[in-house]
Amino acid sequence: MRVVCAPTLILISVTICCSLTEKLSNGSSPNIIIMLMDDMGWGDLGVLGQPSKETPNLDAMAAQGILLTNFYTANPLCSPSRAALLTGRLPVRNGFYTTNAHARNAYTPQEIVGGISKDEILLPEMLKKNGYISKIVGKWHLGHRPQYLPLEHGFDEWFGSPNCHFGPYNSSVRPNIPVYNNSEMIGRYFEDFKIDLRTGESNLTRMYLMEGLDFIRRQTEAKQPFFLYWAADATHSPVYASKSFLGKSQRGRYGDAVMELDYSVGQILSLLQNLGIEKNTFVFFTSDNGAALMSGPQESGSNGPFLCGKETTFEGGMREPAIAWWPGHIKGGAVSLQPANVMDLFTTSLALAGISPPDDRTLDGLDLTPVLLNGSHQLDNRPIFFYRGNEMMAVRLGQYKAHYWTWSNSLEELKEGINFCPGQEVPGVTTHDQEEHTLQPLIFHLGRDPGEKYPLSVLSKEYEEVLRSVSAVVQQHQKTLVPGMPQLNMCDLAVMNWSPPGCEKLGKCLKPPTSAPWKCNWPH
Repeated sequence: MRVVCAPTLILISVTICCSLTEKLSNGSSPNIIIMLMDDMGWGDLGVLGQPSKETPNLDAMAAQGILLTNFYTANPLCSPSRAALLTGRLPVRNGFYTTNAHARNAYTPQEIVGGISKDEILLPEMLKKNGYISKIVGKWHLGHRPQYLPLEHGFDEWFGSPNCHFGPYNSSVRPNIPVYNNSEMIGRYFEDFKIDLRTGESNLTRMYLMEGLDFIRRQTEAKQPFFLYWAADATHSPVYASKSFLGKSQRGRYGDAVMELDYSVGQILSLLQNLGIEKNTFVFFTSDNGAALMSGPQESGSNGPFLCGKETTFEGGMREPAIAWWPGHIKGGAVSLQPANVMDLFTTSLALAGISPPDDRTLDGLDLTPVLLNGSHQLDNRPIFFYRGNEMMAVRLGQYKAHYWTWSNSLEELKEGINFCPGQEVPGVTTHDQEEHTLQPLIFHLGRDPGEKYPLSVLSKEYEEVLRSVSAVVQQHQKTLVPGMPQLNMCDLAVMNWSPPGCEKLGKCLKPPTSAPWKCNWPH
């Protein structure tokens, strides 16, 4: 088994980036659209085996583009994975993790004090160097205090929310989440932007679609290269869909949400074709983490054959649906087995735009253009790291995945009905205590055992050879890892969305309580 060490990987990435920059220098920089779903599982698409076949537009997108079946997020939870996408760096590097307890997932609820660090360089900031106009539509989730919002970090436009669409809340105890148009709030969820928890009805996905279509039209008329980050969140519990999609799916309310998102993807791709810019627009579709199985069958998706779901570093928590589409550049109907990661979208986007990546920091994303445009597999042995908080839980190299730590969630939580692996308990694997395997990791061959049920025998020659190769990669990674300042340690009720920018105009400012910070409690 051949291992490519980290320096070699960096050299490959730089070489690819430079060659592509030269290739595109004579032509215009392509538009870039990244569609990031929320809690959508690997098994939710018809093209990946969902028997209901209710994603015709995404299935057609795959038929016209390339399906990546070994694509991963950078974390099994929403905020860190989004930070990784936009910085090209693991959450442990960009600060989106906690040190309050060992191997805990953390995100950005209303009471979080931190957010994306000013020291991080986000993708829209880099794209500005080549004249791109950038817009985010949907969920931000990288901090809700003014200094952390999208327009402070390279985006030119925003329509959406800084947090999850939880609620409704009693405004005297906890404010409802604001919805922003650019730098000011224009209302709050459940007050001005309705979500009917009883029926699941909401027009938010339709609003997000209209915002995306309008942005594409305006930038096309202006002949301006654009980056659209379309981060719809209808498949995050509580799931929702507009009235015309409710009750249409065989899969219940969650399926209704998927059908509307699929329709929206179809509308966006159709507009690109109608405007005649499809050959100059790179589109990538994926999800922020695996399906949230703990939300129950009506509120969560499918992770296909993979173990567990959101919150875990098993395959179901971090392997995602992924499609790249670029007519005239990407050969239609292709399937790539290339192990890839959401952080690769940062580096790949820069390569497409003809922009050199920043050289003052470590990037974890690689340039996928040889894979997407030429069907190359020269990055086959790049490692995929699985982190939970500040702990490297597992690593994939080639077809093998080694677990250095295992746990799903605590037995106490399980008894309360919080189950990240419903119907999938694997003795010694889906543990309810944090089990350390650093001296003798559990190793699975994902080709033979995608469900991570049967670890290799530690006495086998195969185990010895794999351990030797993986150990070298892990040692190199840990030797060069410099963790960022953790941003998800402190909470404070006073920093919640009491008085977001623009609240005065709407008469929606609320009085915050006295500041009393505490260390956030992250149970799993």
